[in-house]
Parts: sequence; structure tokens; C-alpha cells
Amino acid sequence: MLVPAGPTVDGVIHDLQPLMEPGDLLIDGGNSHFKDTELRGKALSEKGIQYLGVGISGGEDGARKGPSLMPGGPEKAFRHIQPILEAVAARVDGQPCVSYLGEGAAGHYVKMVHNGIEYGLMQLIAETYDFMKRGLGMDDDELSDTYHRWNEEEVNAYLLEVTARIFRQPDDRTSHRLIDEILDVAKQKGTGKWTCEEAMDLQVPVPTIDSAVAMRNLSTLKEEHLAVSQVMNASLPKQNLDKQESLKHLKHALYASMVITFAQGFSLLQHGRSVHGFGYQLEEISRIWRAGCIIHAGMLEDIRSAFHLDPSLPNLLSDPQLGPAIWSRQDDLRTIVCQASSLGLPVACLGASLAYLDGYRSTWLPANLIQAQRDYFGSHSYERVDERGSFHTRWDKG
Repeated sequence: MLVPAGPTVDGVIHDLQPLMEPGDLLIDGGNSHFKDTELRGKALSEKGIQYLGVGISGGEDGARKGPSLMPGGPEKAFRHIQPILEAVAARVDGQPCVSYLGEGAAGHYVKMVHNGIEYGLMQLIAETYDFMKRGLGMDDDELSDTYHRWNEEEVNAYLLEVTARIFRQPDDRTSHRLIDEILDVAKQKGTGKWTCEEAMDLQVPVPTIDSAVAMRNLSTLKEEHLAVSQVMNASLPKQNLDKQESLKHLKHALYASMVITFAQGFSLLQHGRSVHGFGYQLEEISRIWRAGCIIHAGMLEDIRSAFHLDPSLPNLLSDPQLGPAIWSRQDDLRTIVCQASSLGLPVACLGASLAYLDGYRSTWLPANLIQAQRDYFGSHSYERVDERGSFHTRWDKG
């Protein structure tokens, strides 16, 4: 099955059931929510039918040249079709970008987080586009050249490759570039939102992904944007920025933020594996994401190496290689966030990445005040730094 997630999948299963018998295998290759896949798998197993949830990433290009495949479900069922999946998958160094990820909905869970990371990366790139277009006054040719150059350097990624091509695409209806004729409203199918919901349920912070979903939602309020721009006279302030210096900072800021976005996604995968009992290994996930999928990037080889050295690594910021690589670019990220703010340009994901970095590395956060407030108005109690236990104070008694 390769049909849209939700009721359509249940409808197809319903129609197929009279044609199936015990021992048959049904494969869902769509973007189903992992909880739905769990329920469908259990229901079908009671009838002796095997059910695999296979995350597929690669789009039209992946369909022609080989996608990244993320199968989960009964291992016996996977082994039965393993040669087929390996034959159609993308390959890196001769290895197919497919791996058995575990029982149940492990495959669709991994694909969900993949898509959440994808949301974050796309919004980060969009923010660099805005900075260059409105902040530095760059035209489409300059934008294309810049993304092409970056893709050949440290920010090597499929999304940068296609971005460079997008700015060269002519519009067949006008004499303009197509990008300039596309309405600035970004839609979504829900997988990014699911990632955020799961992260909140597990109390795993993914602020870059959260901000990416929020900015897509904000983009849909087009009429409200226009009304507010009239009220606030929303012309951008003028700044005399050094273009080449700003582009250097911007490239480093994008690299750092992309790694931070991967760090958030893999942190969720690490927690999800424990909470849901999935059997996947993060090294394997980073390996099969190195080609075929939308988020494949050169930095995934460094991520694979990090989890090879420490499979239980809680966060990529703790890795002795990637952590310093991010920190060496933190001044660039701060510079870009400050410059964008002074220009009135929204950089929600770049800013969220910086806040995550500063929050995660900090030895102290002001959460003690929040806990004091909670105890003041709701008697929720608090813990102390000098004594174990739970405490409550009658704050209004002075």
C-alpha cells in the first residue's frame, strides 16, 4: 500500500481482508502514524496476517534512483522481502540504505522523526534565503550560486542541492524565475506535527522542529500578515552589512543549526527506543539516511561515527567531534541571529537552535523560579539544592 495516511489506509485494509489468508504479508509504505501502525499490526496478527510498516523517503528522485527504506514489524516478514528491499534501495559504498528497525511500528516511528527533522532543515534553509534576499539584496542567480557552493563545502546536503536548482528554474508563464511566482504559503501533511506531539509526550525538547511547524502555520495567515503590515508600517530597517562577511557567518550558522536539528531528532529517537521498546540502533538509522532520503547530508557520516563509538549517546552535542564543531561556529550563529533581528527578519529556527544550544550546555536554568511560581499558586511543591525530598511553602505568609 502506498496511500495517504489515516482512514484511507484502514479502507484499503478493509477491502483487502476478504482476499487475504493466514500467512499473507501486507506492507504499508505510506506515512502512517506509528500508533495507527501498532494497532493495525496487532489486529491483523490476530488473523494470522503479517503487517510491515515501511517508511520510505526519497520522493520522485528516490523512486527512480533508489529511496531510503525504514521497515518495521515482524522480523520473519522482513526477512522474506529483504532481498527485494535491498535491490530497490539507494546505496552508499555498496551498502543498501535499508535496515530492519524492529518489531511493531519502529519503521514508521523512525520515518516520523525523519520528517520532523526534514521540517527543521527546510525552514532553516528558508531563513537563510530570506536573509540573503531581503537582508543582503541578493538576486536569484546569486542565491543559486551560493547554495551550490555551500553544497560543495561543509553544508553538503540534498536539500541544498535542490535549492540551488530551484532558483534557476524559469517560469513557463512569465519571463520571471518560478520561485518568484510561488505564493509564500507552506502547507503540511501532519508528520512534523506528530513529531512535536511525540516529543512533548516524552518530554524531549525539539524547539527547532517545533518552530518549523509553527512557521508553516504562520505562513498560512497571509491576509492577516498583509493587514498587520499596514498597521505597523512593516518596511525593513536599512543596515549596511558586509555581504561576504555575512555570507561566511550564514554558512557556518546553517551548518551548526542543521547538526543541532539532527541532534534533537536523534535525541527523540533515543528516548523513543527506550519508551516504546523499539529495537533499532541509531548508527543504523544514520547509515540508511546517508543516501536516497530527503534529509541525506554529508554530516550524517559524522553522526553515524558518533553512534558507532557510543550507541547510547544521549545527544549529539555530547559527541567529542560534533560538539566542538558546533561550538566553533556558535559566534557565527549569534551574529546571524542578531543581524536578522536588527533587520526585522524572522529567524525562528536559527534562533531556536541557538537557544537550544545555550540551554543544553548551561549548568543552570531559571526553572527554579517557575517551580516557585507553581508552588505559590498551585501548591505543586519543589525540590531543594541542599536537601532531598519534596517541599511546599505558604508563600503568602511571608
